[in-house]
Amino acid sequence: MSIVLFGPPGAGKGTQAKKMIVAGHMTHISTGDLFRAAMKNETPLGLEAKSYVDSGNLVPDSVTIGLVKEVIAANKEGHFIFDGFPRTSTQAEALEKLISDMNANPIKHALFLEVPTDVLARRLTGRRLCRDCGAVYHVDSKPPSVPGQCDLCQGEIYQRKDDSEEVISTRLDAYSKNTEPLKEYYQKKGLFVEIDGQGDPEDVFDRFKTYL
Repeated sequence: MSIVLFGPPGAGKGTQAKKMIVAGHMTHISTGDLFRAAMKNETPLGLEAKSYVDSGNLVPDSVTIGLVKEVIAANKEGHFIFDGFPRTSTQAEALEKLISDMNANPIKHALFLEVPTDVLARRLTGRRLCRDCGAVYHVDSKPPSVPGQCDLCQGEIYQRKDDSEEVISTRLDAYSKNTEPLKEYYQKKGLFVEIDGQGDPEDVFDRFKTYL
């Protein structure tokens, strides 16, 4: 089976996706990672995506779907976790058609991580990343052993610009508005499952296991 994993910024999608990859032998498809890799490798779709990113515009669905198609084509028998994609019902329809056309494993669950807004705000403002390896830290719950330095690769720890207090409220409001139609889309298909994303990551993963 394949799974759609979605939820607001800071809900813990990346953490849970990593656990599901190990437990279910699944392939992780994060469009953010696909964009970065394609742009770094200067593939045709990567160059097209870069032209939109550099100009401050949203990457068209056609480019995003094209990148996802390449991953599925390379592993047609795989079980996929679509992390943070689709983001709209239009993208969901396009993804469903792509999977059908390629005869890939169908989506069996659309798992939504539900976390209250005030909890998300605390998570996001305290989140820090390693600039080199991408390891995730938090100023309260998981600080690095040496301030400003990654425990794994000694890279620089930094805060993403969109994790600042100034933009978090806008991000969360926009996400809520854009995601409601996506929830309804999967509810109508009988695939939608809401999972409480609060608490220790292992406790949250125990809730996921029912659907793996």
